[in-house]
Amino acid sequence: MQHIDLSYQWQPQSREAVRNRQSPLRNPLMDLLQAVRHAGSIAGAAKFLNLSYRHVWGELKRWEQAMGQPLILWEKGQAARLSGFADKLLWAERQAQARLAPQISALQAELEKTFAVAFDPDHQVLPIFASHDDALVGLRETAAAQSLHLDLRFCGSVDAIRALNEGRCHVAGFHAPWQPGAQSLVARTYKPLLKPGLHKLMGFATREQGLMVAPGNPRRLQGVRDLFQSGVRFVNRSVGTGTRLLLDQSLEEAGLAAANLTGYDHEENSHAAVAACIASGQADAGLGIASAAHVQGLDFVALSQEHYWLVCLASALETAPVQELRRLLHSAAWQAHLQSMPGYTPSAWTGQVQSLRSMLPWWTFKTQRAGDRVNPQFTSP
Repeated sequence: MQHIDLSYQWQPQSREAVRNRQSPLRNPLMDLLQAVRHAGSIAGAAKFLNLSYRHVWGELKRWEQAMGQPLILWEKGQAARLSGFADKLLWAERQAQARLAPQISALQAELEKTFAVAFDPDHQVLPIFASHDDALVGLRETAAAQSLHLDLRFCGSVDAIRALNEGRCHVAGFHAPWQPGAQSLVARTYKPLLKPGLHKLMGFATREQGLMVAPGNPRRLQGVRDLFQSGVRFVNRSVGTGTRLLLDQSLEEAGLAAANLTGYDHEENSHAAVAACIASGQADAGLGIASAAHVQGLDFVALSQEHYWLVCLASALETAPVQELRRLLHSAAWQAHLQSMPGYTPSAWTGQVQSLRSMLPWWTFKTQRAGDRVNPQFTSP
């Protein structure tokens, strides 16, 4: 069984005559063999393909060596012709192309349509790394209809901010309780990654975090302490996610040991995956958002409200994609959509730009005499 790799290439319109018109899916060897059959010679094939004789001859020899079988019959005094093996290769390709022509044409059309965006100055693309969030999925669909394409990649909140700092995205999404204390686990985790002056916050949404449980809440779970009841199976989020941080902070504040929580090491990479795990009976509870519980028909025990923030470099605020994102977040249509999602409400700062210091009061700045510059060093309050 031969292994097949697929690839594609852009073809200038001026070379359309050289293109294999039988199918948009092309293979260099098949092009060579077809050209030899059509022209009846290596020289004719080279001219037909607009290549040098030496290149065509060398490629045919290379393919013969790779396949271990002759492709061209080189009889003295006669024109070059295809071997029986080469004839079978062309026959096999025609059979495959005939069977797959509709799918191949659809794939070509979709590729051309997608790449057309890259050449259209009216379309904007904004790379975003973000903690998993159902509303962001909805925002991506809404934005695409307005020529703003969110290249959205879900990961943990910590990894999202790191991706921003490493230049792998323009915007990062993370979530945190409203103004957590400067010594909280959330603050100790996020603070080293966020720099006042360098980063700016954009409000996105307020959402509920809580326990996702089976319909009817048969275990009567009402809080984190109840998770330690005998027989309760928990399903956790991955290390580095904001939801994992929220759990660990709650355990720390309550003086509870994670090692005693059955299922603490059972990790899933999204709210949806946690909800599916509970719905299938593999676990009794997991921490997550109301919308994920709603999709799976689970009950939801709200524990806290949190803010979901979008953060970007201050220098990126005036770029066209970020400006378009802010305009979309401000729109009444988007805020109405957000309001309709279970567990979500628009934030008072949705789409507005805020400083880290005003929203996350973990920094106080040392100042000198009145009128002196602000000391760039910052410390916890």
